[in-house]
Amino acid sequence: MDTQKWIDKGFDFIVEFGPKVIGAILIWIIGNWVIKLLLKGIKKVMNKGDYDESLKKFLINLVNWILKIVLIIVVLGTVGVETTSFAAIIAAAGLAIGLALQGSLGNFAGGVLIMIFKPFKIGDLIEAQGELGVVKEIEIFTTKLNTPTNKEVIIPNGALSNGNIVNYSTEGKLRVDLTFGVSYDADIKQTKDVLMKVLTSNPKVLQDPAPSVNVSELADSSVNFAVRPWCTVANYWDVYFETHENVKIALDAAGIEIPYPHAVEIQKEG
Repeated sequence: MDTQKWIDKGFDFIVEFGPKVIGAILIWIIGNWVIKLLLKGIKKVMNKGDYDESLKKFLINLVNWILKIVLIIVVLGTVGVETTSFAAIIAAAGLAIGLALQGSLGNFAGGVLIMIFKPFKIGDLIEAQGELGVVKEIEIFTTKLNTPTNKEVIIPNGALSNGNIVNYSTEGKLRVDLTFGVSYDADIKQTKDVLMKVLTSNPKVLQDPAPSVNVSELADSSVNFAVRPWCTVANYWDVYFETHENVKIALDAAGIEIPYPHAVEIQKEG
């Protein structure tokens, strides 16, 4: 008798909830299929519109999460869960999680600001939060940089969007600021000619803007020359190191004395 009762209850449960469960499963499968189609369509539209690569990844991830949350709510409503109550629970949980994850929400907001104002894009060389590197990836919460020493640096978007950002790639050209000191006995015109020849003979040094060589300081033991070659972002370090080496060789060949220890320093662009 008890066995028959449990069988009847089980049958009633299947009759009542079976179609709902099956419907929820079908909605989940079809919903995921539709989401994939929508995301694929969004990608095609963005590719045709030549959207920024970082913006594409950011928006696709954001749309994917929103659609998945909506799908979960629909599936729960199909099996009989009161969606209004569920929405209230989500709101309350969201508030609690928001208070606990204020930093993460700030990073999310920072990511949105970066996408809107675009202070940099993937492939740009930037300096921010004390780090220098090429932008490798812009994610929802963080931005990844690849440093000149091939290290990956992950910076939270909240701090990144609220701090100073130096983008070396925006203009496409960089000036290499160098100072070389020679003896007071050296002829100024000859020295300038030698230094300028070093710059103009280097194919990596741009001629527009033109490089410059000027006396910058009459120091205690040397006459200092401001040497200013321009180059592309990719050639910055090549020009920096090659100029040091070639200047030393050229000055020695011209018989121009370099005080020992000679005054060589990097001057940051003001």
